[in-house]
Amino acid sequence: MKTSTPVRALVRRIEARTPAHRDRAIDGLRALALLAVPTGHWLLGGFTRSADGAIHNASPLSAFGGLAPVSWFLQMLGIFFLVGGYASVLSFRRHEGSTGAWLKGRLARLGRPVLGVTAVWAALLPLLHHGFGVPGDTLRTASTLVIQPLWFVGVYTVVTALTPLCVRAARRLGVWAAAPLLGSVAVVDFLRYGPYADAMPSWLSVLNILPGWLFAYQVGVSWGEGRLNRRHAWGLLIGGAALFAALLVWCGYPMSMVGVPGETRTNSHPPSLLVPALAAAQSGAAILLRDRLGRLLRRPALWAPVVVINLSAMTVLCWHQTAMLAAAIPASYLGGASGAVPGLVGAPDSVGWILARLAWMPLFAGLLVLIGRYARGFESPWTRAGAVRRGLAGVLAAGFAVFALGLA
Repeated sequence: MKTSTPVRALVRRIEARTPAHRDRAIDGLRALALLAVPTGHWLLGGFTRSADGAIHNASPLSAFGGLAPVSWFLQMLGIFFLVGGYASVLSFRRHEGSTGAWLKGRLARLGRPVLGVTAVWAALLPLLHHGFGVPGDTLRTASTLVIQPLWFVGVYTVVTALTPLCVRAARRLGVWAAAPLLGSVAVVDFLRYGPYADAMPSWLSVLNILPGWLFAYQVGVSWGEGRLNRRHAWGLLIGGAALFAALLVWCGYPMSMVGVPGETRTNSHPPSLLVPALAAAQSGAAILLRDRLGRLLRRPALWAPVVVINLSAMTVLCWHQTAMLAAAIPASYLGGASGAVPGLVGAPDSVGWILARLAWMPLFAGLLVLIGRYARGFESPWTRAGAVRRGLAGVLAAGFAVFALGLA
């Protein structure tokens, strides 16, 4: 009973500080989408060990194609963009200053944690390599994983900057403002996968990055503007699910929503038409379940974790791969000659690996909490950081990006 007292006190304190007008359902959806990111990366990502002791990326999806539907439920970035659009409308409406000042504040909140994690890793790389003898290929694998979720921040930054345009489009066209974005992705997919695919340039797929992710954000903006009702939500749910199924069954789209090593096509990097189709279905379901979720989160014990997760959103996004690597890199030295530690290092090609990985995931979560105690400071305004320190962090971050992208 004594150990639970601080937790109960925290729950009561969070409940007491929550404004009556707070939209708990929106925060709940954001927390759910956020938790899906580390869960997906931890569950569907693995490592093999080469003869020189270096670890390399692998995925159980290569051996277990039947796990692909799991990625449908863990790929919840559509919900994240939906809620982001909704919340941006409310924030934009409340802001009393210029649009530029509003954007500057929003973008700074996204940029500080990214700058922090990349600067820290830039300092860690030489220490791990020269101080502890970690192989260079291991560091490249780690750098790739650390930078992997940060593409989202870049896209989200651009999308956020387009909020004023999205608001104007929503006020004029309502939920239909998102339709041209869906059509744009469909046209690009037809060109790159259709009968003339061999004649198309390789960079064509890049054209899908912005409309593919802006689709759900625009739906969220229309929702925030009050231009989306339950009839529209049912249309999104049914239409999105039907399009999603048609693309899989008749159009030959890959089953997995995430990239699988060895496959030439991927649905998410850059997004294919399957991404906005899934986002439409998820958005429709989220809008329909909003009131029920809001009532559920009136319970203080359920609401408190949502608040904690939302307050640490960028920390979770930026540091969850580091938490997994903090377990996997030391484990690569503990597996004897083979270097295999079930569920951590070793080919993810057996049911035993899957069960072992599930058993390791609480450790990843614990490491993330521990890292977050120190890393969460990057989310706060750097009021005490002078120009020299900010400049140094920027240089370190740039150096890490060059290394991670294979440019050095």
